[in-house]
Order: sequence, then structure tokens, then C-alpha cells
Amino acid sequence: MRSDFGTTSKGENASLYTMKNKNGMTAAVSDYGAVLVKVLVPDRDGNMQDVVLGYDDVRGYESGTLYFGATVGRVANRIGGGAFELNGKTYVLTQNDGGNTLHGGKDYYDKRMWEVREADDSHVTLMLHSPDGDQGFPGEVEILVTYTLTDENEIKICYHAVPAEDTLMNLTNHSYFNLSGHASGLVLDQEVMICADAYTEADAQSIPTGRVIPVQDTPMDFRERKPIGQEIGADYQALVFGQGYDHNWVLNGSGYRQAAAMYSAQTGIEMKVYTDLPGMQFYTSNFIVQENGKEGAVYRKRQAACFESQYFPDAVHKEQFEGPVVRAGESYDTVTVYQFR
Repeated sequence: MRSDFGTTSKGENASLYTMKNKNGMTAAVSDYGAVLVKVLVPDRDGNMQDVVLGYDDVRGYESGTLYFGATVGRVANRIGGGAFELNGKTYVLTQNDGGNTLHGGKDYYDKRMWEVREADDSHVTLMLHSPDGDQGFPGEVEILVTYTLTDENEIKICYHAVPAEDTLMNLTNHSYFNLSGHASGLVLDQEVMICADAYTEADAQSIPTGRVIPVQDTPMDFRERKPIGQEIGADYQALVFGQGYDHNWVLNGSGYRQAAAMYSAQTGIEMKVYTDLPGMQFYTSNFIVQENGKEGAVYRKRQAACFESQYFPDAVHKEQFEGPVVRAGESYDTVTVYQFR
């Protein structure tokens, strides 16, 4: 179902596409930024809970700086120094995170209108044309993102692109989840499990050092489900640098598999995360100061958690990391699923 989502400051008319499954679960996506706006899940009492942070209309997403629900690209997370070398040529990007490039640079994908290619009650496919030199990256590319709501209560996000030249690609979704409801407050008592024996060490600017650190005997160990807040304040360098959890975990295994889970005892809602990518950024919204959100909600620090599937941050500068280089004519295909029960 399509509905009006407001008009941007440029006069662009945005729409909201709402999907619904046989269980009553609904999800809504906008053609502005290909953002995931709403995810309504029945709790243990059958009440519908919207479990993602967001805004009421397109103007909120246009002015927002926190990537609520965003489709992030061309390269998610950080590229150290705001530049990289590919095929002997140096490409300079926009620096928007100190001297580094974060989530593609200043010209974000979530601040653009996407073209809706398909839409029905179960899925929405959106397209963005990214020209050669966009954000400083080489190669023209047409990017397709498909959101599907299944009868298994999955939000399945499929990414597809075929670049005209060798380039970098690392797309992700930046939804902020609170399984007690988007306006319910802190998530510190909600429990998380991450299928990872290690994480990538990062410096004070969140750029990986190249070292992979075992989680054993550290506050980064989420191999068994524990409350987010249990060790978030520990005097541990990674947590001090990140002001909480804001790190890339090295997911166990390969191919499509479970990456993480989150659970709210308050609502009984559980979410499982699946991906075919090697890493996942677990972020506990440490840098929300005060943000006016949906339905009069005011969001603050640590009121949500993000599970961003990805190639490792700054992988283009680390030979030991699986790289985000996609060759001309090759197909970039990846999938991430958020499943609720």
C-alpha cells in the first residue's frame, strides 16, 4: 500500500510503502533514502509494537543525521584518511568523520530519492543510479535494494549491483532497534547474542588497527545472551574509545548464517539477524543526544541498538580483511534478514 510521506525542501514528493503479512506484522519503507520507517511486531499479548526508531515524515529524514533506517552506501562504515588506491589510482573522498570517510561521505544515499521499481503487499524494490565519481568512488552503478516481508516474520533485505568499472561496494541497513517499542527508553536491559569469537580492534577514531582480538574474557563477548548494559560501562579500551559498543564483530562461519539475536523480556519479542557478510557492526546509539522522533517520542543515548552487516571497516586498506572491491561487470549480491517472533 502506497501513502503520502510528505514533500522535501526541494519539492520532491515522497511516498511510504507499507507491507503486511498473514500474522499482522507490518513494515513500511520510503522511497526517500530507501529507509525502513516502521516495523510493527505483535508482542506476547498481541499488541503491536513499532520496534525501530524513526520520524513521522520525509522532513525528519531529510534533516536527520543519525541514519535512522537508512540504506547506507556506497561504502558503509569508515575508510581511513578519506582516500583509497585502486588499480594504481588514488581516489579522494569527502571527509565527514574527522579526517575519515563515514558511510560514503557527505552525499549520503539516504538523502536521495530512489525510484520504486516494484511494490506490493509483500515487497518493495527501489533503485538508485550512482554515477561514475559519485561520492568520489569510481564506476557508474545501478543499485537495487529489495525489502521483503515474509510470512515467517522476516524482513529480508537484498542488495544487487553491477558496476561499470572496478569500484568499492559495501551496502548495509542502519535501523535502530528497540524491541520494547521505539519510544520505550533505554535498551540496556534487553539481551543480545552475537555469533562471533572475535572483533576487529580499532583506534580512538574507530579505524581498525588490523588486529583481530578474541572476545574471550572481555566485555565484547556476546557468545551467550546477556543484557546490553551488563558490561557497557567497563574500563576496557574498546568501550572507552567507542563510548559504548560501536565495533565490528568477526562473524563465525561463512555464507548465509545467523549473526546475532536480541530479546526484550518486557514485550517477549525476539529478533534474529542473518547475513552472508563477514562482519557486523553492533552499535548502541551512543551518540544520540536528543532527537525528536515518531509520534512525539524523544530519543536519547542508548535507546536502541544497530546490527549493521558489512565487510570490515577500512577493509580497502587492510590486505588481511576480505575486501569490498567489486570488479567491472561482476554482480554484487548480498542479503541480510531480521526475523521476529
